[in-house]
Amino acid sequence: MLTVWGRATSSNVQTAMWTIGELGLAFERHDIGHAHGGNDTPDYLAMNPNGLVPTVRDGDGAPMWESAAIVRYLAARYGDDRFWPRDPVVRVQLDMWAEWMKTSFGPLFSKQVFWVLLGRAANTDAAAFSASLEALKRLAAMLDRRIGAGPYVGGEHLSFADMVIGTLLYRYYTLDFDRAGTPALDAYYARLCARPSYREHVMVSYESLRTQP
Repeated sequence: MLTVWGRATSSNVQTAMWTIGELGLAFERHDIGHAHGGNDTPDYLAMNPNGLVPTVRDGDGAPMWESAAIVRYLAARYGDDRFWPRDPVVRVQLDMWAEWMKTSFGPLFSKQVFWVLLGRAANTDAAAFSASLEALKRLAAMLDRRIGAGPYVGGEHLSFADMVIGTLLYRYYTLDFDRAGTPALDAYYARLCARPSYREHVMVSYESLRTQP
């Protein structure tokens, strides 16, 4: 049994939960963080000194934090060779795109587009926002070329890399802003939306995160 601490509206929690869902693992999740609080208590900080979400414990094992690390652990322990390629030469071709999402596309989109449109970013300068959108278009085009015919990041089969890459696409496609023309990425997102675990764990309303007028 996996125990997960983290609110359903957190994209990082969603990444871990989608992985758990795709792997068919039993879990118990506790709402922690944001409006729920609880992530600054001594007990929680003893598990996760960052005070962020998610934190995951597998049975009686040591607590784990950082969503991408959790995905890799779950994939390596419970996934088959298609979900977590055992050959490092094959796996690194997926892992570098997962890292790219965490270090390039994800931070740009989340900090400079998503939180701006939700009214929670400090810098809402129109010129800076426009520049961020143009930079995001270039990155979306890169991902579009990688996906190609797909159907998934690694080709025919869903893998751990899709867990990291696909989660933010729900927010990317459901916010109203000027996106790049990316037919392959659009089709990839549509395939993710057809997956029950994606719908359950990722397609979660983020309206509660919006600054209220």
